Amino acid sequence: MAPLQNSSTLKYGNAIAKCRSSNAAQSYTYYPVAIIGGGIACDIPAILYSFSFCQNPNWSSFHPGGPEIAKYLEDVCSTYGIVDKIQLDTDVKSCTWLEAEQVWEVRLRNLVLGIGDLSTFDRTRKAEKEGQSSVYVSEETIRTKILISAVGGLVEPRSWSDSLPSKDKFEGDIFHSARWDYDVDIKDKNVLVVGTGCSAAQFVPQLTKNYDAKSITQLMRSPPWVVGRSPPPGGHKGWNTWAPWLNNHMPGFQGFMRYTVFWLAEYAVRLFGSTPYHAAQRKEYEKKLLEHMRASVPEKYHEILTPNYSVGCKRRIFDETWFPGLNDPKIDLTSIGPKSVTLGPSPASKGSGSDSKPSETREVPTDIIILASGYEATKLFPGMTITGRSGTSIHDLWASRGGPQMYMSLSIDQFPNFFTIFGPNSATGHTSVIVAAENAVNLTIKMIRPILRGDAGVVEVKRRTADLYASDIQQSLGGKVWNAGGCRSWYLDEHGWNATVYPHTQAWFTYNSMFPTWNDWAISYTPSALRRRRIKSAFLTVLMAALITGSFYLRKNTQGPLSILKTLVRTTLLKGAALVSG
Repeated sequence: MAPLQNSSTLKYGNAIAKCRSSNAAQSYTYYPVAIIGGGIACDIPAILYSFSFCQNPNWSSFHPGGPEIAKYLEDVCSTYGIVDKIQLDTDVKSCTWLEAEQVWEVRLRNLVLGIGDLSTFDRTRKAEKEGQSSVYVSEETIRTKILISAVGGLVEPRSWSDSLPSKDKFEGDIFHSARWDYDVDIKDKNVLVVGTGCSAAQFVPQLTKNYDAKSITQLMRSPPWVVGRSPPPGGHKGWNTWAPWLNNHMPGFQGFMRYTVFWLAEYAVRLFGSTPYHAAQRKEYEKKLLEHMRASVPEKYHEILTPNYSVGCKRRIFDETWFPGLNDPKIDLTSIGPKSVTLGPSPASKGSGSDSKPSETREVPTDIIILASGYEATKLFPGMTITGRSGTSIHDLWASRGGPQMYMSLSIDQFPNFFTIFGPNSATGHTSVIVAAENAVNLTIKMIRPILRGDAGVVEVKRRTADLYASDIQQSLGGKVWNAGGCRSWYLDEHGWNATVYPHTQAWFTYNSMFPTWNDWAISYTPSALRRRRIKSAFLTVLMAALITGSFYLRKNTQGPLSILKTLVRTTLLKGAALVSG
């Protein structure tokens, strides 16, 4: 959604923007899994999971499904006239800063129609096996003054372990939930689901309910903390009935509700801190969540669904269907990890979740394997080479400084005129990523406005500023639940570096985006712009000096300013009377 926000904002500002995406659909976040229909959704209320400048008053529910959100994104494109500014099926190969020309040179590869829906890993593997022409049609090179990355974080699906014996010899269908295989018929099939994250919680119940799978075996590495969704004001039925009417006929209602939902989401930060107060809040919250779990799932799952880490260490699941779905006899949840994959289905019985121990080994008949194993969230700019000043690669720079980092999640030194929407440490884990993306875009617009007006050639964050910001972020994360909550999550890379989470409130990020610290940036102004700035500065200096001098004079005058004003008025009236009598 960030590319659409960025293009819409630039369109609004009468600037020319071009958005390039490797995917074959504009609303690519939901497109690959749209076949699940009512399964794929968003756990953030739609009133907040949407752009502030383009609100939809007619959401069908408080948490609409993926297809409805995808339709909303398409409407945003149409409303702001940016459809012709979006170039699909295009892969960005490299971006290189040309110091002499002060522009970015970007190498693009045009993809075979539909190939963009594959992950970077799968595209590369296909090109190696079947030749470059099976993936790429042509290449082109463009130059641009400003380069903005809006590739997002949850883009590249995490593949299954290559160390799993016989994985490549599996005769059935295997795919990742983020790259759903539309041609696979799930009806009357034995399905193995790997993972128990947010995506799996949404689609697993639908596999038996709406797609008639014969059986579902779900593999769980560690139990998630699951939060029951609170009903919207007026309940689901009341909200769905009355909210669209109120949004359309009561001025300010939708804005007020969005504001309310935002602050209710911000209240969750009480769970993430490192103080005794925060720890007590987590304990109280965990007790309620365990009560919810025990009241929702069969008793045989109580033990394996009890987390051994603090709530918030991993992303919480906001669920309405997964826990109730575990009562379905066709669904079996187990904590046994995969040991190997045999060539054909096995007639062995599956056992039950209550008997599932990590040391146990058993065979599961499987026709289809669906990987819900998450994303390569800590690997930014996958398959892309970004080179800044002096031939510095952004990945090499990050490696030398400990891990991915950017000032305000937006920019880093040695990479002029380069900005990232949803860059390192953008996610919050408790509120809408769309709010974070809008904040990043608004700050980006402030930074590039001098370039768009022709007043500046280069905008770059200062090295010392970038270092101090990165140090503050990592120190703030150090004692908080994401780093010290007792779990191993996708927030951290293999070295323990957290380049995912923003450790403060989104309200604080909003404030800093609205009022940037200009001294943190090195801006190379044009000669004419510098002259205008000097004239403006001189004028303000003279004006300030005049005000100070006038104030000093008034203070020194014994009559005081009010007496002087009265004297001026009296003198004027007397002169007027004299003229009349004369």
